[in-house]
Amino acid sequence: MLGPKVTWSLLAVATVCLVGSTSAQEKDWWETTVFYQIYPRSFFDTNGDGVGDVKGVTAKLQHLKDTGFEATWLSPIFSSPQEDFGYDVSDFKSVDPLFGTNAHLEELFAEAKKLGIKIILDFVPNHSSIEHEWFIKSENGDPKYKDYYVWHEGKDNPQGGRKIPPNNWQSVFYGSAWEWSDKRQEYYLHQFAVGQPDLNYRNPEVIKEFDDILLFWMQKGASGFRIDAINHMFEVEDFRDEPINNPEDPNSYGYTHHIYTKDLPETYDVIAHWRKLIDSYVEENKVDTIIMMTEAYANLTMTMKFYESDDGKEQRAHFPFNFAMIEDLNDHSKATDFKYIIDRFLDNMPRGKVTNWVLGNHDKPRMSSRYGRERVDGMALMLMTLPGVAVIYNGEEIGMEDFRDMSYEDSRDPQGCNLGEENYKWASRDPQRTPFQWDDTFNAGFSSAPRTWLPMHPLYRQTNLLKQKEADYSTYHFYVDALKLRKDRIYTHGEFRSRAYNDDVFAFVRFLRENEDRELDPYNVIVINFRGEPHTIDVTDLYRFAGETAPVRLVGTDSRHKVGESVNTTALHLGPYEAIVIGHGGAASGAVGLQVSISLLIVAMLKFLLF
Repeated sequence: MLGPKVTWSLLAVATVCLVGSTSAQEKDWWETTVFYQIYPRSFFDTNGDGVGDVKGVTAKLQHLKDTGFEATWLSPIFSSPQEDFGYDVSDFKSVDPLFGTNAHLEELFAEAKKLGIKIILDFVPNHSSIEHEWFIKSENGDPKYKDYYVWHEGKDNPQGGRKIPPNNWQSVFYGSAWEWSDKRQEYYLHQFAVGQPDLNYRNPEVIKEFDDILLFWMQKGASGFRIDAINHMFEVEDFRDEPINNPEDPNSYGYTHHIYTKDLPETYDVIAHWRKLIDSYVEENKVDTIIMMTEAYANLTMTMKFYESDDGKEQRAHFPFNFAMIEDLNDHSKATDFKYIIDRFLDNMPRGKVTNWVLGNHDKPRMSSRYGRERVDGMALMLMTLPGVAVIYNGEEIGMEDFRDMSYEDSRDPQGCNLGEENYKWASRDPQRTPFQWDDTFNAGFSSAPRTWLPMHPLYRQTNLLKQKEADYSTYHFYVDALKLRKDRIYTHGEFRSRAYNDDVFAFVRFLRENEDRELDPYNVIVINFRGEPHTIDVTDLYRFAGETAPVRLVGTDSRHKVGESVNTTALHLGPYEAIVIGHGGAASGAVGLQVSISLLIVAMLKFLLF
């Protein structure tokens, strides 16, 4: 028998070897995380004014930690007249008093750091508010700021009088994208609300201003930026009319094809410039990677260009938001549709880049409302087990739904309100922005105010975090378990293969290549039944198993199966809307995986030495 000194020396050597092999395979913090989007207005109100605030985010950071989220991005909290609820910024370096102070935001950064949570800020470079000092000076003809925005004198009016807008461009929020300034006697461009004038990025001084803003917030502690509406940044210089798309309503955004106001190549040059700025800051200050993620509702080709230049030499965003599951899929989509959309994005990504998946946000209907309440588990499971980054909108972890029957009088969103009482309901973004439902007390525990900025969802007593925490199993518990499962190296490092079994059942496998005998490799098969009919499938058609049974690792809230039971892989029975994970896991990634691996190594060696 070996002596104790030899025994522990061997263990120490084994541990060092293990550390080296593990760390060499580790990924950067952002590449495998789940980002939790917080809409601050609706998250938690600490001062009783009916509006969520920065201190409210700080107060609820433990919820993120307990659930398993390691990063969050905040919708805009900067100074603003709130015409578009913070996306009309009047001071890019100051927190709006509605949400608190800069000191409160720095407190949030500090508390988040203690909990190991990264804070990403919304960055809105396409436009400012008309109340920003830049616009005020530009409108007044200040030489320094004269060309900070997109101005045009307009075209001669055939009827005489004031000139008319220079072209047929429309605002996303309905109506002409041009607004007349009496002070300057010219039109300014606003691709969104009238109070959101477009900045002129053909002026290098504007780019310098935003360089300074990025540096300011990195120095304060921001871990990244979500770049809003980035593909609207440039317009053609000759201001030509856009071709007609749908002639029915000349005021509608769908009236033209937006080929001269969106997705212009100059946009990617600015993103590359900011990427260099951010990477240089990280290198010089020896801090964790600070990321940039871009928001653009663009086609696949234009979206992929946000990763890097065509030759791969110029790096741009760390990743562009992937809106395919929001834009191209719905509750009528078949399993084959999901396979096509997912495989298409993965197949078109530049080599070595990281994908991401999004099912909801503050601009689009909630997942449970768009896909149906019965599909919440399956959709969430898919989101969190596909390769790459996942982004989850606050409230999805408890299955919150849109309040689509909100009255016109209670509505606030200009995108809906501008269409009038008859047409606002389906255009408004208010229904998915209602306050978070913490419990079943007054105002769902969100605020002590007699009236909240948007009305509470009327079913908050049935759907709230406290009730779901107290339940034996719930959507919230399912999210917690899925986030734990996701730490397995199968999900952080594993390969991917998918199959649509029929119109209803979509499945994919995540697996690691670790053994000479492929059947011994760790694997997980994720199976989702999108319909209310039961099915029986042979999952060995997707992946080669060792044996005919596999253990269950995770199930949805209404599953007939139990975690830990063995199922027949050649005849897996799926109930209506079933969501299930089967297979054998690998070690967890990062430090957790290292601890597990070391523990297993120690146990194995002690058994050998003792017996």
